Amino acid sequence: MLARIDLRGSALPGPRELAGLLPRAGTDIDSVMATVRPLCEDVRIRGAQAVREITARLDGVDAEDFAVPQEALDRALVECDPALRAALEEAILRVRAVHGDQRRTDVTTQVAPGGTVTERWLPVRRVGLYVPGGLAPLLSSVVMNVVPAQIAGVESIAVASPPQRDHGGLPDPGVLAACALLGVTEVYAVGGAQAIAVFGYGAGSCEPVDMVTGPGNVYVTAAKRLLRGLIGIDSEAGPTEVAILADDTADPAHVAADLISQAEHDPLAGAVLVTPSEALADAVLALVPAQVAATKHSDRITIALDGTQSGIVLVDDLDAGLRVVDAYAAEHLEIQTRDAHAVAMRVRNAGAIFVGPWSPVSLGDYCAGSNHVLPTGGCARHSSGLSVQSFLRGIHVVEYDEQALADVATHIDALAGAEDLPAHAAAVRVRQSGRSST
Repeated sequence: MLARIDLRGSALPGPRELAGLLPRAGTDIDSVMATVRPLCEDVRIRGAQAVREITARLDGVDAEDFAVPQEALDRALVECDPALRAALEEAILRVRAVHGDQRRTDVTTQVAPGGTVTERWLPVRRVGLYVPGGLAPLLSSVVMNVVPAQIAGVESIAVASPPQRDHGGLPDPGVLAACALLGVTEVYAVGGAQAIAVFGYGAGSCEPVDMVTGPGNVYVTAAKRLLRGLIGIDSEAGPTEVAILADDTADPAHVAADLISQAEHDPLAGAVLVTPSEALADAVLALVPAQVAATKHSDRITIALDGTQSGIVLVDDLDAGLRVVDAYAAEHLEIQTRDAHAVAMRVRNAGAIFVGPWSPVSLGDYCAGSNHVLPTGGCARHSSGLSVQSFLRGIHVVEYDEQALADVATHIDALAGAEDLPAHAAAVRVRQSGRSST
């Protein structure tokens, strides 16, 4: 459990080579595309009937209509445990507070007298938000997807989540309660790749969307890749992961618990400790078995911690540790070191950073106010987590008057000539000739 990788005593390689030495789950999206492609094509051609048959075959639920009735949403909220409802309300409040500060405002730049460029930020019209419901019904993902879309001003929001046989073919009641709390009335009991196809092509009462966001398994990810271009997507999410950069000041019980909590998500989840302290590594390894045995999903956690995607990386010092975690570019990165804030400010690549002993990833999953839909598989090197910006498009509005165009005409002529695009220059000259004749 948690194999060791010792990088001490020699110079670390470059970022790309270093990343190849670190534990990480492999996700072969292409391997499931042969299954996903005909499934999505079936939904495109046959619509709701295809969805019904696929859902019956894969989820064991045969429902004539996969749209969740309003009565079911209302009932889920009424029957929601008061403690869970209070937790959802607090999470919504905090996520709204953080994401409310992300909304961009239009900016007009006067480039020259009579010439302006305005950047307008406009929301996509309609989005489909996917909420997983396999090993764990991620009702918190309802909050993380819906709130930024609402703040962005998206006018039409639909949610899809897998049907549960134990709940009469409806999505998990907590998912429905979260939707009701947020005022989402368009919810579909459909999961997997077929849900993405419903969003992309439309089926039953679900009209096609412009964009799909939300985490999911490899089949969901493959469908998002397949339909990308027809729809916008947030990312191609892989298995979840945590990296912890810790020194000898870290509490090994905290570190062990945080590695285990991430491994609880999925047998493919990655849990990586990076430390210059061999004593900490030994202490964590000694604590893990008992903590795993005491938790509900011990089988799933054991598989994840035993997998090649998890391990302990020993480094010479924190500087080397920072190079390692930047090469790894974790979805979630915890910093449990001396002067943790200063160390965190030196990190370049991470989906989200959790600073100090009192900021575990579990806090970010639910109630920190941050978003938990984050880039995985090293994509934090170039991508961000879900935010209000994910649902906005920047559109440049160019407005020049006659004189402002005349002032730049010679430059347009020179650049068009250099690119051998004479009609570009002519489109300006024709305006200039008309101007000189008046």
